[in-house]
Amino acid sequence: MSAELPSSLVLLGAGKMGQAMLAGWLARGLGASRITAVDPHLDEAGRALLAEKKVRLVAAPESIASPEALVLAIKPQTLEDAASGASRLIGTDTLVLSILAGKRIGDLSSRLGISGGIVRAMPNTPAAVGRGITAAVPAPGTTARQRAMADALLASIGRVEWIDDETLIDPVTAVSGSGPAYVFLLVEALAEAGAKAGLPAELAMRLARATIEGAGELLFRDAKTAASILRRNVTSPGGTTAAALDVLMAGDGLAPLMERAVAAASRRARELAG
Repeated sequence: MSAELPSSLVLLGAGKMGQAMLAGWLARGLGASRITAVDPHLDEAGRALLAEKKVRLVAAPESIASPEALVLAIKPQTLEDAASGASRLIGTDTLVLSILAGKRIGDLSSRLGISGGIVRAMPNTPAAVGRGITAAVPAPGTTARQRAMADALLASIGRVEWIDDETLIDPVTAVSGSGPAYVFLLVEALAEAGAKAGLPAELAMRLARATIEGAGELLFRDAKTAASILRRNVTSPGGTTAAALDVLMAGDGLAPLMERAVAAASRRARELAG
């Protein structure tokens, strides 16, 4: 087991993101016997998955000893109800790692009755395939050991970016947290445009999906090359790509539209946080 991973972990909430993180932890070397999942509402598929992985599942945390790490992956609106049971799990050195959207460190601290040892994180759905990106911010008083544990747990599902200013979590949510939906919408729009240009709808969708998949893989494999350079590399002067980019890069094109979308998502994230 990696030296940074906790010796014991409780996962509060074993839904889709919790299951994605669990898969990453197991793959990284955290033994199933060291993990306890708490979820009274888990569906049959989730129960079967945990049973297959040999991860203990309980409906309530009362009988669990304080773990070295407590991961909060419940729905944000259920924090109030879950706080009492969760607080009893927290020992002197327990790391609390929260992926609850809209719940600030101050919210967690007041509801759980602790001041330090909290890391707030915002992962995204590609975590399910080990290609997520997570921004994380530590609470004051979080130890180096706790931060290292949080980093190891989050790195198991993709890349980790540490930030010092918690207010940046809102634009992080708007860019990477919500970002996969923007990419999926781009696939839909590109396929629809292809169909309107005369392609059979199913072929247009296959072309659009494969194009986005391939472009994403190029970005992943050539991480040191700027996206603008990759774009220019496939754009011949006066060619078809240039003609399309003239539309997308116009004053009323993609950039201002994306700016408004990210601003709207950031604004909504602040509203949800209260």
